[in-house]
Amino acid sequence: MNSPRLEIDLQKIRYNTRTIVERLKRRGIRVTAVTKAVCGHPAIARAMLDGGAEGLADARLTNAKRLRQAGMTCPITLIRTPMLSQVDDVVQVCEASYNTEKAVIAALAVAARQQNTVHGVILMVELGDQREGIRSQDLGAMAQHVVDLPGVALKGIGANFACLSGIAPTAAKMQALTALANDIEGQCGPFLETVSGGNSATLPWALERHAIGRINDLRLGEAILLGVDPVTGDQIGGLFSDACTLIAEVIEVDIKPVQPSVSLADHLKATIQSAPDTLGTTRLILAVGQQDSDMAGLSMLVGTTLIGATSDHLIIGMKDPALCVGSEMRFQMDYGALMRAAAAPDIQIHLRNDRPAHSVHGAGGPVTCLAPV
Repeated sequence: MNSPRLEIDLQKIRYNTRTIVERLKRRGIRVTAVTKAVCGHPAIARAMLDGGAEGLADARLTNAKRLRQAGMTCPITLIRTPMLSQVDDVVQVCEASYNTEKAVIAALAVAARQQNTVHGVILMVELGDQREGIRSQDLGAMAQHVVDLPGVALKGIGANFACLSGIAPTAAKMQALTALANDIEGQCGPFLETVSGGNSATLPWALERHAIGRINDLRLGEAILLGVDPVTGDQIGGLFSDACTLIAEVIEVDIKPVQPSVSLADHLKATIQSAPDTLGTTRLILAVGQQDSDMAGLSMLVGTTLIGATSDHLIIGMKDPALCVGSEMRFQMDYGALMRAAAAPDIQIHLRNDRPAHSVHGAGGPVTCLAPV
């Protein structure tokens, strides 16, 4: 089997999704599965739908198109503010999108009228992450702007946490989002179908025993794919953390000096970072590098040390190596490493525990499962 490759266990993806969906259902919260980390891979998306996700979401229009081209009929939401240059395709491909800009919403409305449809708008609110979002004091006017525009419909509001600034969601933040939802309904009239409390970082809060207010949706990718809390990095109880594995092949085994034997004119070119305990260890070079994934986001096996990485090589230290040239090593990844590996052109995706092709019912109607690729 070729390497480097990503092995994705679809049964574990289904299990993680189903476990989270069942836990949140008891809290009155639905799951929108986010596929951006796997570039909108249709088979992985179907595993999420099989696990009970209400719909799919992605930040890239190309990924949403890939899902549609594979026959996905469930609701798909664009969770990054649409580009003005893409509004026609956004309306055609996605039922709804998250928005912060009046000009973009106006363009979506024009595109929707031209396509004889109505596009759903969810307004993103700034509650501390300092990435995208409308200030709370400006939300009412923006909501009224959406309500007044033919071609678009105000479907809800949402917030984001722990992405840019690392601000974690809190009960106070969720109460503020609930209050904003109530205020918008009082001011503008339409009932908000979606009050999205954030991403996987919000999951621990959502599972605690307290009032959830109006929060009825979470956008989950990392928790499903990796089974971890993005804020702490800890495994979420009851979930698989090894559904996605990066596999690379050993291309050299040798013992080399700890430090380079010549002076380096430019210290920035000294890309090998020697670990303090690498003296006398065997160095393994693997055929994978920074061009393929984030090497710092790989979990090292017990007894191994990350020495360094370049664009095409990963160097690992081992005291008692049992591997030889041609052997393979398996790595678990953090979210950033998974995203880069899934998008890398030289990394193949191998699906495990897929089902034979048959019709199943996902959100929005029957779909056909893919065979492994």
